[in-house]
Amino acid sequence: MTRRELIFAAGAGFSGLALTALLDQDNLLAAEPQRRRANPLAAKPSMFPAKAKSVIFLFMYGGVSHVDTFDPKPDLTRHHGKPMNKGKVDVFFGNPGNLMASPYKFKKYGQCGTEVSELYPHLAQRVDDLCLIRSVYTTSNNHSPAIFQMNSGNMRPGNPSLGSWVTYGLGSENENLPAYIVMYDWRGGPIGGAPNWSSGFMPAAFQGTPFRSGNVPIVDLNPPKWVDPHLQRAEVDLIQKMNQEHQESRAGNSDLDARIAAYELAFQMQTNAPEAVDISKESEATKKLYGVGEKTTDYFGRQCLIARRLVERGVRFIQLYSGGGHQQESWDAHYGLHENHSLHCAETDKPMAGLIEDLKARGLLDSTLVVWGGEFGRMPISQSGIGRDHNPHGFTMWLTGGGVKGGQVIGATDEYGYKAEVEPYSVHDIHATILRAIGLDHRKLTFYYGGRDQRLTNFGGDPIMKALRL
Repeated sequence: MTRRELIFAAGAGFSGLALTALLDQDNLLAAEPQRRRANPLAAKPSMFPAKAKSVIFLFMYGGVSHVDTFDPKPDLTRHHGKPMNKGKVDVFFGNPGNLMASPYKFKKYGQCGTEVSELYPHLAQRVDDLCLIRSVYTTSNNHSPAIFQMNSGNMRPGNPSLGSWVTYGLGSENENLPAYIVMYDWRGGPIGGAPNWSSGFMPAAFQGTPFRSGNVPIVDLNPPKWVDPHLQRAEVDLIQKMNQEHQESRAGNSDLDARIAAYELAFQMQTNAPEAVDISKESEATKKLYGVGEKTTDYFGRQCLIARRLVERGVRFIQLYSGGGHQQESWDAHYGLHENHSLHCAETDKPMAGLIEDLKARGLLDSTLVVWGGEFGRMPISQSGIGRDHNPHGFTMWLTGGGVKGGQVIGATDEYGYKAEVEPYSVHDIHATILRAIGLDHRKLTFYYGGRDQRLTNFGGDPIMKALRL
């Protein structure tokens, strides 16, 4: 054999290995059907043509005051200190106060001329990319059921979260990282904890995986240094072989499918997860864009930068929490609106604006849907003269990125910001819109459980079509 023939044969051999791996990945090899792996997270086609392939949900836990951020109310300023005169006011803590003007000034930004509070100087520069929905409402004025509803469409725990429905409907484009990743605040997680990213009655493969922002994203992910990676690979292969033999007599058991897939994913993550969260190779300009290295913005800035890196690597759904613990540690501004929102807006403003700018510069914004919001808004009346109580009757969320028509405002609350009055949209409508943006029909995306086909939006919900470019 000549040298040229050797090189040609070797090249063809490597190509054959690659082709074999791809065919095996899609279960297209001539193996016995019962011995083929059923990967519950295999990529699936969308139901509709869609630009968005992944979702980043920026969750402001505790309830952002819409009348102090994205929903200016001149009448609130004019009638400061007077009773609201809206009949019985539904407050969480009782003893409703009088109308309280926002301590923040609003200004028009961008070609669209949308008004944004001075709390968001960086995000305001991206307002032409944002679609503000100022008329969202929810059912409960209590944190835990309201968070469950925003995350799963249901006020009770035990139901699949939005990220679980997305990964169930579309699968994952990356076999080396979880399809659904959650990163929460350094001060703690949201009320309700892990059920907020649970897969509920779906297989465990669709649940969210919490990541930390350091170089070790998952506790106990890395094996001891003395473990030989080749021996570990052989050990995992043996376990998988035994699992598959066990599965042969139990065809269709989704829990076994999920467990087998989880073993392989865990092994792959030992290499890929630390690399995905390692921002040391990012340029100083990029870190500065997110506020990394600055005392106030460093933590959330790192999370937003990692979210961009995860999107680049094919992760389907990422949820970031701002605010943790209780009350002032979150956006729950009962005991001092000015102190609370000045802090949390400063922590998140630059990182979120940087995320949008960076995604756009890299050509990723068209394929990434970014969602912003909390579990509810806050009252236009005062609590103890310095804070605001919970308000589920009307608040603001915004969307940007894949499939979203930016530079517009949809819906409106009343003159004080108490209730959604013009084009009110429920949480189910928001969920239906998110699913539609990534190519899923919320009415057809179902999972059989409890004697009927369950869905994220239960028996309601319609996509807000004017928010989308389809």
